[in-house]
Parts: sequence; C-alpha cells; structure tokens
Amino acid sequence: MDCLFCRIIAGEIPADVVHTDDRSVAFRDINPQAPTHILVIPREHIESLDEATQRDESTLGHLLRVAARLANQEGLSESGYRTVINTGAGAGQSVFHLHLHVLGGRQMNWPPG
Repeated sequence: MDCLFCRIIAGEIPADVVHTDDRSVAFRDINPQAPTHILVIPREHIESLDEATQRDESTLGHLLRVAARLANQEGLSESGYRTVINTGAGAGQSVFHLHLHVLGGRQMNWPPG
C-alpha cells in the first residue's frame, strides 16, 4: 500500500483527524494554504474524480456534506469557504486518492490560480 492517504486511514501515518465515519476521514492539511485547510477523503481508494463511477455517487455527496459540516464547525459559514477537488497532476493533484480541500479563514481570490 503506497498511497499516503490509505496509510493515514490505516493508522500507519499520523494525522490531525477532525472527523471520521464509516465512509470518510477528514484531517488538517500539513501544508495549509489558508488558516483552515482540511482534507476530506473517502475510506475507499478512488484515484481521482475521473475514476469515480456511478457506484460512487453516494460517497461523493457524502464527502461534500462532511465538508460543509466541518466548515461550519470551524466557524467559516459567515465569512465563506472554498471546496476544491483537483483532478490530475496538471490541476495540482499530488496525492492520487480522491480528496476534497476545505479552505477558509482568509479572502479567496478568483480565478483561483
């Protein structure tokens, strides 16, 4: 198992976990790009959004709901927050296990980069 996020899920690599349930795990990014930067990942290894199938639709929706709950728990509902899924190296995906970034606590610019 060489996937970093699968190893975090298995407890082989420590993480600052802020949420866990039967379908997802969320933890603080070790290289935050905003004052709040949380990664929400499925427990099942899905390489990227492109690899998700119709069978994964429920999981994808679950990840978004978890992201919203965590953003609200972090106090970001009033100021706003951004959710991002990078797909492919050209878009900035560096760990090839689907993950959703929750970013907030600072002004977000558009376009994002």
